[in-house]
Amino acid sequence: MRCPYCRHADSRVVDSREADDGQLIRRRRSCPECGKRFTTVEEAVLAVVKRSGVTEPFSRTKIVGGVRKACQGRPVDEDSIALLAQKVEETVRAKGAAEIPSHEVGLAILGPLRDLDEVAYLRFASVYRSFDSLADFEREIETLRAAARARAADAVEAAGRTS
Repeated sequence: MRCPYCRHADSRVVDSREADDGQLIRRRRSCPECGKRFTTVEEAVLAVVKRSGVTEPFSRTKIVGGVRKACQGRPVDEDSIALLAQKVEETVRAKGAAEIPSHEVGLAILGPLRDLDEVAYLRFASVYRSFDSLADFEREIETLRAAARARAADAVEAAGRTS
């Protein structure tokens, strides 16, 4: 790392710390030439590869915007949307790849959004999966109903075990 004061080509790391829940690394450095200290911040850049082949940096803000549109008029608060976006980013970063297809980002949104609000999920899924007909909506609604029935059956079974 080049010293920002004297432009010496090398520096020594004095201290390293994680920041932003491990997303950033702050390093305190010392220049052996001029003796001044400075801080650097390292961040792993995650790129999203769109369907067109264009690559752009991952943006939590874009996730929040898309989910906010799906949740418009629904009883979902901003904190829940921000938490969902954080979960999506953690899921995507956990894959460990430097580049991730936009399709996988969409898939990472669907699960948490379904848990947050089924109507918002249906709105998002209809755009994301390009629903063409009522049959597409009906099929997705039946999947949601089947999952709700399974959850209810699991709850009844769990309640029976604790009695």
